[in-house]
Amino acid sequence: MHGLMMNLPLNISALIQHADRCHGDTEIVSRTVEGGIHRYTYSDAHRRSRQLANALTALGVKASDRIGTLAWNGYRHLEIYFGSSGIGAVCHTVNPRLFPEQITYIVNHAEDTFLFFDLTFLPLVEKLAPHCKGVRGWVAMTDRAHMPTSSLDLLCYEDLVNAHSDDFEWPVLDENLASSLCYTSGTTGNPKGVLYSHRSTILHAYAACLPDALNLSARDVVLPVVPMFHVNAWGLPYSAPLVGAKLVFPGAQLDGASLVELFESEKVTCSAGVPTIWLGLLQHVKAKGIGFGTLKRTVIGGSACPPAMIRTFEDEYGVQVLHAWGMTELSPLGTVNTFKSRHLEWSEAERHALQNKQGRAIFGVEMKIVDDEGRELPRDGKAFGDLLVRGPWITREYFRGEGGDPLADGWFPTGDVATLDQDGFMQITDRSKDVIKSGGEWISSIDLENAAMAHPSVAEAAVIGIAHPKWDERPLLLVRLKEGAATTREDMLKFFEGRVAKWWIPDDVVFVENLPHTATGKLLKTKLREDFKAHKLPGA
Repeated sequence: MHGLMMNLPLNISALIQHADRCHGDTEIVSRTVEGGIHRYTYSDAHRRSRQLANALTALGVKASDRIGTLAWNGYRHLEIYFGSSGIGAVCHTVNPRLFPEQITYIVNHAEDTFLFFDLTFLPLVEKLAPHCKGVRGWVAMTDRAHMPTSSLDLLCYEDLVNAHSDDFEWPVLDENLASSLCYTSGTTGNPKGVLYSHRSTILHAYAACLPDALNLSARDVVLPVVPMFHVNAWGLPYSAPLVGAKLVFPGAQLDGASLVELFESEKVTCSAGVPTIWLGLLQHVKAKGIGFGTLKRTVIGGSACPPAMIRTFEDEYGVQVLHAWGMTELSPLGTVNTFKSRHLEWSEAERHALQNKQGRAIFGVEMKIVDDEGRELPRDGKAFGDLLVRGPWITREYFRGEGGDPLADGWFPTGDVATLDQDGFMQITDRSKDVIKSGGEWISSIDLENAAMAHPSVAEAAVIGIAHPKWDERPLLLVRLKEGAATTREDMLKFFEGRVAKWWIPDDVVFVENLPHTATGKLLKTKLREDFKAHKLPGA
């Protein structure tokens, strides 16, 4: 016997329709590439998304055609999210921070039919165009007054939109139809495409809004610092209209001063970004002796959040940190660190230790850890093994079948090494390729980096394994100091005493001017291992 409920497909267009009907006068604010602040409402966004849908249809875009974007966080990018997916096409956000060769590969592999770009990326587009023959049109996301001179025959975004009426009825689509496409930021081999569906995107947006997840509501003002080209800004462009939250888009200006200006002028209550962004922001507010007027919480993910950063936000500025974890393959949200009621009775030290974990799986994500033989390990917070996940917004295979079947008995191997405790809290101890194997035991590079980041002179730290004739590998600490700060190798090594097991303490320290990062802000340890593979450890 089946239930007798209406069978209405979960379509992305329903989000912007709902926001228009129930939160039509709520603002969407954008700092534009052309300069200045743009303001309009969810009703305006819905109207222009329908105009764009008509424009795309007139251009010959069909269901499942890929529509590429090279763009910052802004209102036009939001319109493309809904205008393309809403007609059954696939919104393909391309990360402009990748190497041009990688971007060329991605655009061609996705077979993008049109590519929309912010003016910032015109030089990049002009390099790409000769190698991307499948792209039928390049659309500059600006108005006629700001159209650039180019060797390419460019289309003007505003001309396209304004040439069409908003008389458009969103089609009812199969909820399993592809809606958007993001490519992984893998450090080895070509990036792989993760193809999301309308159903997976809506379910993910619902789950992200839950109180024990990002706790979003119509009373929030949300500023996604995480780019819309990085796993769809962690789903915030979908979650915000679902609840009717005001959206604030920072455009290309992601420095501390520019972000704080928007936080204060727009009364932002919630933000989200990777640790490298918050390092710059915290340095700015500390240097200026200022704080945050309305910011209540920030979501930090993309890589492990240093405990010192959590303490600075919460203890010095009164901003709750939601330590989170996810992956492109997870749409991306997997876990968020929020307390259960009994944790409120714990000592401050115990709560702080718990906050260092990446948190509990939100409903829709199942997790387990296994050993090298695939046997499930206990959830005791001590055993650590390979982290596997499954759920309705987790990929089952990559676009075009790249890499073959990625699943292990129906579970997706994340490539992370983690612990799980009896309360469901997960903690990443390392990437499987980054864990340091010393004398048959494993050392967590993340734990060592977090310990180093607590040093008052350290701006950023990375730990890699260096070959050792006796122990197989031993840890090397690489440190970027804060501007004007100074310390010594001996002082750094002594700083670890009492913070980690004695045999975990790095064998050596190297001070560097900069540390390399991936296009999504993660430490690029493949390059560090290559650069320092000949480093001789003391006593080795």
